[in-house]
Formats: sequence, structure tokens, C-alpha cells
Amino acid sequence: MKRATNHRAACLMLVLGGTFFAAAGASADPWPEGRAKAWQQKTGWLLGCNFLPSTAINQLEMWQADTFDLKTIDRELGWAESIGMNSVRVYLHDLLWRQDSEGFLKRMEQFLEVAGKHHIGAVFVLFDSCWDPFPKLGTQRAPTPHVHNSGWVQSPGAEILKDPARHAALREYVLGVVGHFRNDPRVVVWDVWNEPDNGNTSAYGNVELPDKAQRVLPLLKMAFSWAREAQPSQPLTSGVWIGTWPHPDKLSPTEQVQIGNSDVISFHNYSNVANLREAVRHLRRYNRPLLCTEYMSRGNDSTFDPNLGFLAAEGVGAFNWGLVSGKSQTIYPWDSWNKQYTAEPALWFHDIFRPDGTPYRAEEVEFIRDVVKKRKDASSSQIGRAHV
Repeated sequence: MKRATNHRAACLMLVLGGTFFAAAGASADPWPEGRAKAWQQKTGWLLGCNFLPSTAINQLEMWQADTFDLKTIDRELGWAESIGMNSVRVYLHDLLWRQDSEGFLKRMEQFLEVAGKHHIGAVFVLFDSCWDPFPKLGTQRAPTPHVHNSGWVQSPGAEILKDPARHAALREYVLGVVGHFRNDPRVVVWDVWNEPDNGNTSAYGNVELPDKAQRVLPLLKMAFSWAREAQPSQPLTSGVWIGTWPHPDKLSPTEQVQIGNSDVISFHNYSNVANLREAVRHLRRYNRPLLCTEYMSRGNDSTFDPNLGFLAAEGVGAFNWGLVSGKSQTIYPWDSWNKQYTAEPALWFHDIFRPDGTPYRAEEVEFIRDVVKKRKDASSSQIGRAHV
């Protein structure tokens, strides 16, 4: 424990020292549009999923030393690679830094090494306001049978969120993690905060902080500032997630901070393709690369065919929720918190593969591969025309 604490202090000093040294050239503002577009041209179209190994119930179980399952991660990222995915969105947690910063960074390095072997980059999510507001380190509880994301935890939890005296540790976490990987090409994007104003009313509404959104808002601003302070070469974002945003003058305070501070614009859409098309059209006004960092919920008519086809045609990055059915149990719909299920649903809500690697629907996997092939063929054709 002492060794981890010393490493944390040293890491923070290095990051802060670099920040102060380069303060004259640092900026608290989002990237200029030109830089964002140049990043998109260099990076290309991003296709991936929100990834959690099937053996983990949440972020803590994924990353803690006793349950870090690199063998399963390797196998399952191989399945992602096999259908053409080139990136994954992965959630971190502030408690992991507090628990063992050195070990946490080492395991992140191992994850990136394995992902790189499969030609997959990472979109790391720093904070998250969804599901259980009372995260605890150590052994995680077993899944509640047939319940969607029954063990997922927020970062930061309610106890830290409501105590400003503990917020300095969050800055240390952001500076330490982003600073460590600030020039690592295997990290594609930093997603600063997932659904920051989500009140979790259907699952945890009775125990959530009543003024949660108001408490998160200033922290969201600070989280962007801290991440920017680390001077990452990768873009920052935080995805808007409610509606299609037709009126820029009617954005919520949280949405204003998210869009106003993002280098690339990200959003969530779990609706049909007509609704998705509307969201993309409205977000084009910001003249920045677009990433749909959550989509695909079969019960909501958000499906690979046609939603992924549309995103690919538009050049919008696409990250469906889930890869392999496992302890997160996201094959069950959101209403499993209020409606009893006793067996695997006939229609999976999320996820693509069973734990043995068999696709839930073979035709979906073929469709994804076909979309990837068409994108590659179109890119090759454009390159060929450029050299004529």
C-alpha cells in the first residue's frame, strides 16, 4: 500500500510538473475544428462495442488484481476483431486508482497490449453516473438472476459526490490516468463522463441523491478541466444521451457543458433508425466528428440492420452496447428491474456472442462484416481515384 501511495504521488508530480512547464502553451478550450477533423482523417471510422469481459459484473471486477481476467479479455477481443471491430469503449473507476494506482496502470497497460494485438484501440470512460451509487472495492456481489446490469456501479459514488472535501482525489485520478497515457496511440478517445445527469429512477431512484444532477454539473466541468490539464494527444468527449437535440438554445445545463467542452461530439441513441438519423442531422451543426458511443437495443428497434448501416454510411463512429453475454446480463432488457424474468429472453436486448463464441444471430455478424467490407472497399476506391 505504501508503494502504491508513493507511486501515485510521483505520477501526480510528473503530470503536474509537465503541466506547469507547458502552461503557456496549454489551453482550457476544446480543440479547433480543424484539429478535430484532422484527428478523424488520421483515425478513420471507428467501429466497436462497449466492452466488459463476460467474467466481470462491473468495472471493479474487471480491473481489480484478483479478478483481472486477461485470458478472457484476449479471447473475447479476438471475437471482436473477427467481425471487424477496431475499438472498444471501456469503463474505468476512481476507486481503482485509490486502491492501487501502480497496479491499475499496469493492468491498463496489459489490456492495451492485448487489445493492440487484435488491432483494437480503447475509448476509456473516466466517470459514470449509471446504476448503483454505492460502489465498494473488494469482492463484488453475484449477479441478481435475470436482471440487466445488476452489479454495475457509479464513479464517483454518492458518498464522494456529496463530499467536496474528497473531490481533490478525483483530480489526482484523472491527472494520473490521462497523464500516463496522454501520448499513447492505443488510446483513441477519453470519454470524460458517461450520462452524467442520469438519475437511475427505475433501478436506484429511491436511494439516489435528490440533487445529483446539480452536484455532478460542477464536477463535470472540473473533470474536463483536469483531463485537459494533462494535455492528452487524444480528444475529449462526453456523450449527450436524451432526445435528438433539435434546438441548441434548449440544451440542458449538463448538455451545454458536454457539447461545449468536447473535442469530438458523442451521443447515445437506442431508438429506431429514423430517430437516429434525426439525432445525427442535428448534431452535425457543431461541425465536429461524431461518435455514437451507445446504440443497439433490439427491443427498442435499435438494431445493426439498419442502424449500423446508416452510421457507417454517415461516417459516424459506432459502439453498440455489449459483446459477450455474461455476468452483466445485458441480454435482459432494462425493465428486468421491475418485471420478473425466469429464463433467457427470446429476444436479446444487447450483446452479440454467447460465452463460447457462438453468435446470438449469425445474420447479424455477417451484416457487421459486410458493413466493414463495404467501408474498406469504398476507402480503397477513393484512394485509387486520388492517384489517377
